[in-house]
Amino acid sequence: MNDLGELDRPGTPAGPGTSAGTGASDAPSERALGPAATAEASPAPTADREASVAQGQAADRKPPSARRGADPVKALMHRHRELCERAVDPLEIAAGLEAHGITERTAARFRHRDVFSLAEEMYARVTRDGDAPASPAPTAPRARADWVLLTLLPGALCAAAVNAAHLTHGRTRLIAVAAGILAVGLALRAALRRGPLSRTDHTGPRGSALWISWLVAYSVLGDGLLHSAVTGGPDGPPTGAADGSWPLAVAPVLALALACAPAAWTAHLFTARGRRRLAASRGLEDFAAAVRPLLLGTVALFLGALAGLLALCAAVLDEPADHAEVLALGALLFIARLLTTHCFPYAPAAVLATTATVQAAALATVFIARLPGLGFLGTPVETLVTLWGAGSVPTLACGAAALTLLVHATRRLTRASAHAPPVPSR
Repeated sequence: MNDLGELDRPGTPAGPGTSAGTGASDAPSERALGPAATAEASPAPTADREASVAQGQAADRKPPSARRGADPVKALMHRHRELCERAVDPLEIAAGLEAHGITERTAARFRHRDVFSLAEEMYARVTRDGDAPASPAPTAPRARADWVLLTLLPGALCAAAVNAAHLTHGRTRLIAVAAGILAVGLALRAALRRGPLSRTDHTGPRGSALWISWLVAYSVLGDGLLHSAVTGGPDGPPTGAADGSWPLAVAPVLALALACAPAAWTAHLFTARGRRRLAASRGLEDFAAAVRPLLLGTVALFLGALAGLLALCAAVLDEPADHAEVLALGALLFIARLLTTHCFPYAPAAVLATTATVQAAALATVFIARLPGLGFLGTPVETLVTLWGAGSVPTLACGAAALTLLVHATRRLTRASAHAPPVPSR
């Protein structure tokens, strides 16, 4: 995870003009800048994502062809024939070229001031069936009642499960809690399959749900378990609950479930504003400068909503809540989902797995330190718990992970290809 940019390569863009089966055949076209651009272009050989990015970067260092009568734009169109033929708007071609590594400097070699201008020429010159007119600029899909209601469902079911747990006892409580967990999980899955939090590209890594489940479960049980382990261990008397039961933190998970709705709404706002910026921008640098504050504002808006929900849940349940810990976890999950929905799933999966591993390792070292000769292993965690409390461990882990993903998002989600609308199926 030294360089998160290596995890989410744009070799197979989810933007316009590409599909799951054409990412490899549309290898980057910047080799057209060299002498090969003056001859008849032949179909680009199949290349993996690493080769496509390397070719795009190498093309910037090649001098343009000096042969008279050369038409490098034509060769570029030939190499990106699929992209040009399927595009319904010049913006789609611009996003696709940018995803393949073509920069402003490359566009200048094609005698264009920027990638958008180059895309407009390619769109105007391409031959289409029936010469279909250009479609209007892409806009974000409108909010629909189905996904709006689905985002409210996890919070409502979680509140019902918490209420049932308070009203029942013994085996009935266990059944109510188990049924509530299952219902919330199914509702959350349904909410993530529609609307602005859904994925359009399902080729990314699997297993993120496991790490997310661990992080949420730790917010409920982890602090009490870690505090008990440091102050005497689970074999001693419980130190959290007055009735002798295991100490639980219910307010954080309830606030996170309720925050599914503002997460979807703010993600929809980010998508809508991002596509408007894409339609109004005339250069990649201008677009990135306009989207970067939009991204930071979207994250801040979600965290404000989460903080309000957490305060409300803590007041209703009469339970103290560690705001820093919950906000760090909420920021991590929200930014990871933003990247995933915009077809950059690899870095979020790696960061979530690393964060869950760090939390599990911190908890395990406290128990391993009880073995003879291994007491030094638990010293860092015990020091943190003594100075700042048990919540400091997940706060530092999730906070560092969220900051890492935010830096990564400012690089990936400010690309034009990240905001291009999906290609309509034929």
